[in-house]
Amino acid sequence: MIADAHLSRDPELEAIETELLLTGLARRYGYDFRNYARPSLMRRIRHAMRKEGVTSVSALQERLLHDAMATRRFVETLSVHTTGMFRDPDVYLALRNDVIPLLKTYPFVRIWHAGCATGEEVYSLAILLHEAGLYHRCRVYATDISDAALKRAQEGVFALRRMRAHTVAYHRAGGREDFSAYYTADHERAIFRQSLRKQLVFSQHSLVCDAAFNEFHLIACRNVLLYFDQVLRQRALELFHDSLANFGMLALGQKESLRYTAHEELYRELRPGLRIYRRLG
Repeated sequence: MIADAHLSRDPELEAIETELLLTGLARRYGYDFRNYARPSLMRRIRHAMRKEGVTSVSALQERLLHDAMATRRFVETLSVHTTGMFRDPDVYLALRNDVIPLLKTYPFVRIWHAGCATGEEVYSLAILLHEAGLYHRCRVYATDISDAALKRAQEGVFALRRMRAHTVAYHRAGGREDFSAYYTADHERAIFRQSLRKQLVFSQHSLVCDAAFNEFHLIACRNVLLYFDQVLRQRALELFHDSLANFGMLALGQKESLRYTAHEELYRELRPGLRIYRRLG
């Protein structure tokens, strides 16, 4: 670990080094972070430099291009893992009351949770579907660019110390059951029921460069687009639109919006301010 004061800070040189680093990663490994929002991206790159013990972006580039394990650590650093069960309970209450009744009109429901991180919100959605009696005729595809995050999500094991806060959020989201019945606990871990994993499919997928892979009735991508620049946000929204069935629904983060985008007129917001949209056709 090295101090910030020892990191290179020539802005012009650092910008050149960063472009070379991102281009090299895209060409060597297929991880393309070139259209991520720069302020957040640079914070994460500097954090990676500290973790790797290097003092310049060029030195980080050399390590990543020659060390696959260092690249995996770097992707973990750049991936967005801020999450929680029933995060923004009002959104989950709207999913429960407004979206699930619409999903019930389909004989079989396909859902895509893009940028699922370590899976807390995927299991939250599975619980909503279970309580609505709909889960058995759903398939939920949970994707992320991080293999490590996907592995943790697939295991369905989370820190027991966070369950009290998750329980509060669950009840604020309209939950009426005993939340602890959904998992078994040991001293440090909460292990979620196998039945909640039954309809989940975890897979690596990049919103930057991968294509549509199915047609969905609901796509949830919450608090991911805010890390993208305008070009990449537009690309992701086009991907979601191409992946949604007619009258399908799109759930974004509460700091994200379709306003002032090319897709604004193609959707109707179900409840103002909650960023849950329904495709118009």
